[in-house]
Amino acid sequence: MKTLVITGGTDGMGRAVARVHLDRGDTVVVVGRDARKAPPGAVFIPADLSLVRENRRVIEEINAKFPAVDALVLCARYFRTNRYVTVERLEGTFALDYLSRFLLSHGLREPGLIVNVSGPGQPDGRIHWDDLMLERGYDGVTAQFQAGKANDLLGVAFAARARRTRYVLIHPGGVSTSVAGEYDATTAPHAEALKRYGMPVEEGIKPIVARIDDPPAEPLSAFVRDRRIGLDLPSFDRRAAERLHELTWELIGSREGPI
Repeated sequence: MKTLVITGGTDGMGRAVARVHLDRGDTVVVVGRDARKAPPGAVFIPADLSLVRENRRVIEEINAKFPAVDALVLCARYFRTNRYVTVERLEGTFALDYLSRFLLSHGLREPGLIVNVSGPGQPDGRIHWDDLMLERGYDGVTAQFQAGKANDLLGVAFAARARRTRYVLIHPGGVSTSVAGEYDATTAPHAEALKRYGMPVEEGIKPIVARIDDPPAEPLSAFVRDRRIGLDLPSFDRRAAERLHELTWELIGSREGPI
């Protein structure tokens, strides 16, 4: 039996992955905001993962209670049409979709596998090196594309340092979930179309569950559903990965915590 930690495990694909493993008798730790939506049988840890301090509290609790984690599955995300700044003065999408994944990836005590459910290898978007918090020209799509690029680079930098943890970046395809977020008249139709025409959640999670059941041997791998994608794409540039790694520590280093 396995021990899994799943962020975003109260809804959508995260919740569906949790239910699969709970049905198998595995120990599943779900991190989210609404205990009422946690799947029955899961260990629930309440947290606002857009806050660095909350991530660090979660890390301390998991490391104390579950020192051997087989898989960390990173699913939490939230779309915002309008720019939101957390109480820690961080742009909300970057904080939740990237910084939380960075903190948990590096903070948990060497999980056997990390599955980062993002959008690896996408040609769209870029890292705004001179404006990571998108203070100039913010829009929700730009913020999510930047977070996606940042997660590609997180995988590269993590794998360069990992001793035993294997890191998997995976795009599950268009899946019909609640598409959590705050949308305006321009973006709302896209979210509604995904809800209506996306593949069922039970189908969407199949490549995620497959990677948990049979992890790749390499320190880093990337998939669009079941199809591997090469790591020679610009999205996985090692120099950019190291640059972002250092910038990330500068962003979070002044905030007290275990890592």
